[in-house]
Amino acid sequence: MPVLSRPVRPRTCVLIWIICTTGCRRTDSSRPAQASGSTGAADSVIPSGPYGDAVRRGRALLTATRDSLPSHVGNKLRCTTCHLDEGRRETGTWVGVFARYPQYRPRSGVVETLEYRVNDCFRRSMNGTALDPAGPDMRDIVAYFAFLSRGVTVSPPAGASARLQKWATFTADTAAGARVFAVSCAKCHGALGEGTAGAAPLWGPESYNVGAGMTRVRTAAEFISRNMPFDAPGTLTDSQAFHVAAYVNAHPRPDYRGKENDWPNGDPPPDVAYPTRSHH
Repeated sequence: MPVLSRPVRPRTCVLIWIICTTGCRRTDSSRPAQASGSTGAADSVIPSGPYGDAVRRGRALLTATRDSLPSHVGNKLRCTTCHLDEGRRETGTWVGVFARYPQYRPRSGVVETLEYRVNDCFRRSMNGTALDPAGPDMRDIVAYFAFLSRGVTVSPPAGASARLQKWATFTADTAAGARVFAVSCAKCHGALGEGTAGAAPLWGPESYNVGAGMTRVRTAAEFISRNMPFDAPGTLTDSQAFHVAAYVNAHPRPDYRGKENDWPNGDPPPDVAYPTRSHH
């Protein structure tokens, strides 16, 4: 049985990647956030031949991750649970990612390759194990990223801090989040967050683990406000998105071994859901 960990609440409880999918509605009168658009090269221009075959296989691995790579996935999520529209949606996009790596990332404290970053998602978001960075599965996943990134200029990666700064003024209210969840989210994800055939589990042993990046409330709120409900993106208010993210992550989920070693240079963001050794 996986070890479940209950994050500190409410400040550090956070996240869901695919929260409040189909049918979530506004429940207050404040102005909703705007939904994000989709970008990236169309499937219709994937070339024929070996490269095109690799691109198509990489896309298949990312959209049917658990079925395709069962020995590397430890929950019921898939890569496109968060990276919507096969990685083309603006929030969580893979468009341009091939041009942005290698890059330094504070969580690891090292300059990461794209393969390293993919494996970090397998270990954390998928609660699984890393792929062979030089193997055919990783090669084809990276080929798909390269296809989506065609024509994107190589430039310094944009930091997330500025984008997430607007959430610094919010205070989590898990009781308010529970009300939003009951009315707008439970119909798809289940009253106990267990998930359904069409929607991901939001907590418990089949969801993302404590070390996943989306356990940060600001990151989760940004994703939710732009992309959820799934059939009507952007109709939740910012406050609803923030509170329901906090509510979801107040529940237990698998632990992540070694999480205390994250942000080794002592610079964790303020909404990290667990203590680290370097942060005193």
